[in-house]
Amino acid sequence: MGLQSYGHMAPEIMAQNASLTQFHLPQRLFGPDKLVIRSIDCHAGGEPARVIFGGVPPMPTECDTAQKKRLHMMQHMDRLRRILLLEPRGYPCQNVDYIFEPSSPGANIQYVIGEQNKIYPLMSGHNTVCVATAVLETGIVPMVEPLTHFTLEAPAGPIEVTAECHQGKATSIALRNTVSFVEHLDVVVEVPHGIGNVTVDVAYGGMWYCVVDLKQFADENNHLPPLQLDPAHASELCRVGEMIKVACREQYPVNHPDIDYPGCDILVFRGAPTEGSGAHARNTVVMSNNELDWNRPETWTGMLDRSPCGTGTCAVMATMHARGLLKVGEKFVHESIVGSMFTGTILEETTLKDGRKGMIPEIKGTACITQYCEIVVDPQDIFPEGYTVSDIW
Repeated sequence: MGLQSYGHMAPEIMAQNASLTQFHLPQRLFGPDKLVIRSIDCHAGGEPARVIFGGVPPMPTECDTAQKKRLHMMQHMDRLRRILLLEPRGYPCQNVDYIFEPSSPGANIQYVIGEQNKIYPLMSGHNTVCVATAVLETGIVPMVEPLTHFTLEAPAGPIEVTAECHQGKATSIALRNTVSFVEHLDVVVEVPHGIGNVTVDVAYGGMWYCVVDLKQFADENNHLPPLQLDPAHASELCRVGEMIKVACREQYPVNHPDIDYPGCDILVFRGAPTEGSGAHARNTVVMSNNELDWNRPETWTGMLDRSPCGTGTCAVMATMHARGLLKVGEKFVHESIVGSMFTGTILEETTLKDGRKGMIPEIKGTACITQYCEIVVDPQDIFPEGYTVSDIW
């Protein structure tokens, strides 16, 4: 019954039926045996993230680090990720960050990142910007103006955060990432089904990136399909990008030298910045939302990161540093496909345990809270863990 029809009802009936400020939720959704997940939803540079601060079942006591929590969630608790990220509660570009109390007095807040296709990154820049913003603006971490310094523990290790704050708002988040480094420069990937040979770099910035310069797609001599770094061409960027990434993973498999983390698990297309934007370059990152099967063209798809991508920016900076194009202390402004910006800086050079050269990057960006919500699973819901449909997946 529409609200306008209340005008024809007696006042006492109208009051009884139009109690919009005194509603209650069905009790079957709540209780000690029910899953009620509390979330602060944010976006950084246009890419969303759900920061989960309540409702996650207890972890085993031996999972005392973020890295151990990540492994446990991958192996035993992936149902939560499906509930939060798949339809009807989520959507393809949604991400989730589970935050946990410090494992001991004086330790740091821990967090585990979950993405589509059962990917649990060691580190994610936009997710960390969202986590830092959420814990500051809700008082979980006390905010000190104009600067707040604190450390978060990601599965990749400690992430130092410097937040510029004003009148209760975290106006910018700068995070010191873990070591970024290059595995391959200018290797040729043979991409089947009519794509051809694509020259790529492989670099780690918190995830393993296949880094692809779009200039080669504009060269008619390369016989590659035309690609444009534009939202109107997102479907083709996803299709071709996912094919390149999987072919790269098959032909140039990599693993992190210190942690069991294979790749490539993600791809970044590089291009020229939008004229007048003030950026040094523009990019889009292709993320997986299903398992690509070379025999099933309908699986040759993915989704685009709406943000400039923090770990992707770190991977790109690692390749630039390896080529002598970006030095310690120089800023690199990276533009996303929707026009948002992250600023990267190489803080210092370093050496990995296996002797290869790497660098420590900083990523600076901004996030906004978009909603507070409680996610529930109705016992009568026919889609308790969600679903995907290939029109948008």
